Amino acid sequence: MKKILFICALLSGVLLFGCGSEDSPKGEKNTPGNTATLYFDALYNQKDFDLAMQYATPKMARIMKSYGTASQFSRNLINMQYDEVVIEVDMTNMSLREQYGDKANINLIFTGYFNGKKIDDMRSVQMIRKKSNWYIEKINPDPFAR
Repeated sequence: MKKILFICALLSGVLLFGCGSEDSPKGEKNTPGNTATLYFDALYNQKDFDLAMQYATPKMARIMKSYGTASQFSRNLINMQYDEVVIEVDMTNMSLREQYGDKANINLIFTGYFNGKKIDDMRSVQMIRKKSNWYIEKINPDPFAR
């Protein structure tokens, strides 16, 4: 009887914890696109500045800290504001060479709302791989901004 209870408890634990979060990005975990998506998700959706800094290089993290909050950083440096946003990786210019090199340029498409208005935008980020992890090195300025 104890064996049956143990097996039932074990199976229910596997089923309960085996399912991932629906909010987490789809696809491979250790790719530049996934890291870039996690970075911007931490800034805009989770509003967790410390989590976003974990996906940045030390230099980028120092720049981020100088702004104080996620909203100040995103408003002033990135020049984008959202109440809620969906972030997608633009796969049109992707190559396998970027996936296996130590540097990558990733284009991201942002679709979201700010003060009830729908806003679509795009940003490009430069990524660097250190010790098999990808980090945001630079957020390229919007070429169409004034």
